[in-house]
Amino acid sequence: MEKKQLLRNTALLTGSSLLMNLIAMLFQAWLVGRIGAVGIGLYQLVLSVTALAATFAISGIRFASTRLVAEELGAGQNAGVPAAMRRCLIYAAFFGLAAAAILRFCAAPLGGGWLGDGRSVTSLSLSAFSMPCVSLCAAISGYFTACGRLIRPMLIHLSELLLGIVFSLWFLHGAPPGDVERCCEAVVSARLLADLAALLLMFLAYEADRARYFPLAAAGRGQTQRLLKIALPLASSAYARSGLRTAQQLLIPRGLRACGQSADAALAGYGLIHGMALPLLLFPSCLLAAAAELIVPALTQVQVRQDGQRIRRAVRLFLRWSLLYALATGLLLFLLAQPLARVVYHNAEAGAYIRLLAPLLPVMYLDMSVDGCLKGLGQQVWSMGINIIDALCGLLLVWLLLPRYGLAGYLWVLYITESLNFLLSIWRLLTALRSAPETAAQSLSAQPAQTA
Repeated sequence: MEKKQLLRNTALLTGSSLLMNLIAMLFQAWLVGRIGAVGIGLYQLVLSVTALAATFAISGIRFASTRLVAEELGAGQNAGVPAAMRRCLIYAAFFGLAAAAILRFCAAPLGGGWLGDGRSVTSLSLSAFSMPCVSLCAAISGYFTACGRLIRPMLIHLSELLLGIVFSLWFLHGAPPGDVERCCEAVVSARLLADLAALLLMFLAYEADRARYFPLAAAGRGQTQRLLKIALPLASSAYARSGLRTAQQLLIPRGLRACGQSADAALAGYGLIHGMALPLLLFPSCLLAAAAELIVPALTQVQVRQDGQRIRRAVRLFLRWSLLYALATGLLLFLLAQPLARVVYHNAEAGAYIRLLAPLLPVMYLDMSVDGCLKGLGQQVWSMGINIIDALCGLLLVWLLLPRYGLAGYLWVLYITESLNFLLSIWRLLTALRSAPETAAQSLSAQPAQTA
């Protein structure tokens, strides 16, 4: 991916992400007023379980399709792209349907037992039908990212968001304001319909793009092995990380109850941080998230050519600008925490948590950029291993600190785990950069780059 194309795509992806995150945040603010902090807390609990199911549905396919297609393009084998995507779509369909079946038939024990709240059972059952949509859309999104053609998928994701909001307004109109269970089901149903519409649009966009740019198809020998070699290790580590993260999220309301809070107060506190403070804090990160996503195919194609000097130059520049942006954003949100919370959520308590977490933003934001560089250099297994360590540490700290210190203890958990993740990630990135050849010419006698 050339520099001009990378900059153009970063601008496009950033602009669309800003718009979609702004719309989503405004809708979240409205949703808080409509279903309350308790309703947001229940919805976040449902999302914690569906996120685990979605991890299994995706099973590394988004990054695998990006990497596999980028490898074909970097090697000049454009005719191998359709065969690569055919394998990716079959992989995505298998895991998406498996995740749907597991979530559908385990909804009752998960909601009534694991979450400890029977009001979540129907919402979990409805979420199961979204899993194939999530996995297949992830595979196709990876294809468009690798090819550098982002306008169509961006418009589809924007349409998905707007449809989800419209359907939510429609369904919530018939739900009693005080009925937390019905309100949660309404929002989940709206997301399901939006996911189905997005899948249809994504397939149409992919078929049109494939017919235009890749009319010829080769056999694609060895692609299945390469796909599995990339996706399965990444999927295995993602399962472990997501499972630990989900367990951590479920322990938070339990820990708050153990600290002396009622069930609804615990849900409200959980919703305050995860449904209000963190979404606002992470809203500006869409710029770095876009750049981190696009740096993956860019570094992959340079790595295929084995130009270590160019890799190091690109990574240094990317991290320098990421750090400057992260520091400026953290300072701005720290100073404007209370006004933003009053305007967006009409909640002063949310402003207090925004200010407490704002100093952590440089670490969180820069870690996104480092993670994108690691994936672009084929270090995704290392990246996921670090994330597993982070999640395991977080689970242990939540179990130890929340029953004693409540929400203050959870803030310490966030600071410790995010800092640990960043330090381990930057260490691994520096190690990978030192092992790259100085120039493309020196790489002729070097070992092939790690691809997972």
